[in-house]
Amino acid sequence: MKLLHAEILIARHFKNSVFKNSAIYIITLFIGALLLFAAFSGWDNYKSQNETSEKYQRESREDWLKNPDKNPHRMAHYGNFAFRKSTSLSVFEFGMEPFFGNAIFLEAHKQNTANFSEAGFSNSMLRFGEISIAMVLQVLLPLLIFFVGFNSVASERENGTLKILLSQGINWKQLLFGKILGIASVVMLLFVPTIIVLVLIWLLLQNLSISADETIKMLLFIGFHFIYLMFFCVVAVLVSASSKTSKKALVSLIGIWLILTIILPRTMQAIGAYLYEAPSKIRFNSDIEKDILKQGDSHNPNDVHYKAIKDSLLRVYKIDSVQKLPFNYSGFIMTEGERISSDIYNKHLEDLLKIYDRQNSFSKAVSFVNPYIAMKNLSMGLSNTDYDSYIDFQKQAEKYRYNMAQKMNGLQIKYISNKKPGPNDKPLTIDKKHWADIEEFHYEPKTVWEVLKSEIIAVISILLWIILLLVLIKIAAKNLKAI
Repeated sequence: MKLLHAEILIARHFKNSVFKNSAIYIITLFIGALLLFAAFSGWDNYKSQNETSEKYQRESREDWLKNPDKNPHRMAHYGNFAFRKSTSLSVFEFGMEPFFGNAIFLEAHKQNTANFSEAGFSNSMLRFGEISIAMVLQVLLPLLIFFVGFNSVASERENGTLKILLSQGINWKQLLFGKILGIASVVMLLFVPTIIVLVLIWLLLQNLSISADETIKMLLFIGFHFIYLMFFCVVAVLVSASSKTSKKALVSLIGIWLILTIILPRTMQAIGAYLYEAPSKIRFNSDIEKDILKQGDSHNPNDVHYKAIKDSLLRVYKIDSVQKLPFNYSGFIMTEGERISSDIYNKHLEDLLKIYDRQNSFSKAVSFVNPYIAMKNLSMGLSNTDYDSYIDFQKQAEKYRYNMAQKMNGLQIKYISNKKPGPNDKPLTIDKKHWADIEEFHYEPKTVWEVLKSEIIAVISILLWIILLLVLIKIAAKNLKAI
């Protein structure tokens, strides 16, 4: 109890001394205003994007159902849209969402990518990033911590009060923990209100109806950001304690901040992209088309591959014309063509994703030496605004597209006659009631366990940093000198 009492007294004294500097009030108010702006901006962006997605998803569904009697293969080409709704935590962490599209046009025989990203409709200023609550917590608050804590111990050494403190029975361990608690108490004046506002917004967005999965994500979001900020509190005190002067401590801490939050993230991305170059979109699509043509063109009746299928069907059914088949031949061929083109696309996509995974592996590996990258990756994962979430949306949309196309092909096989109508005959169609057999697309975000599995490196690295800092405090307490 005496030890704890001493640390609390040190923390309280440090907090009081911090607020004697009027600049702290200005900086705190500025960051507080940024947090409020970020909360409002996130709220407005979330509401706007989801209302737009819901509106056009509903209109797309209505357009699909309003189609008249038609050949099902024409319906497959008419297509549909898949929209990606934002999750509630994306209000606080925009992540890569502004740069990834949130809508995909789904049609037979063709896999489209997501479009209508915010970056596509914005000017070049978006490349500098948007102000989100996560950005303030991950980038600006650590800078505030360093500004508050750079002279936490160094000033005591410069003033000669460090010797007095240590001679009065205070040991280095108490002093270090006291200063850490003092810095943390200052930062919590911003962090705690932010979390309260964050939770209130989060509850309102879900109409006070929350799932267990979203609750766990929110708790992890708060908990890991708290640990992340405490990490910088410890770093600030350790650097200050090991520096001869406050000036050296400030320069060192600013250098650390620049390396962790700006230099390393951008450098690792550049190195990954350089070592593992991904093909352009044009080359990617061209390679797919070439492989599909090697397999055959399902729309060409004289294609070698599909002519072989035709000949085998005629032999099996012992007939001399596809018009005599008990099912629609064209629909059968379209089913085979869709299967082949989808398999080829998925193979090329997996190869492309492997390249991107190798690129991203650099950033993930650096999590072990940079807690900022670890926190950023985990934060984006929990808010469903990371790269993996975007790919998951693409895969869900492709699965829906394939099932839609094959469902239409199946209807053609079952209901459309092989006999071509005459010039005055009614076109071969099926009843429009069948369009309702295709369920509406609904995007399902990754669960918290899927997020933790994909971001296990980030979680482990953050936990290892905690252990390392505790060890460093113990070492510092034994080796630091008052002079």
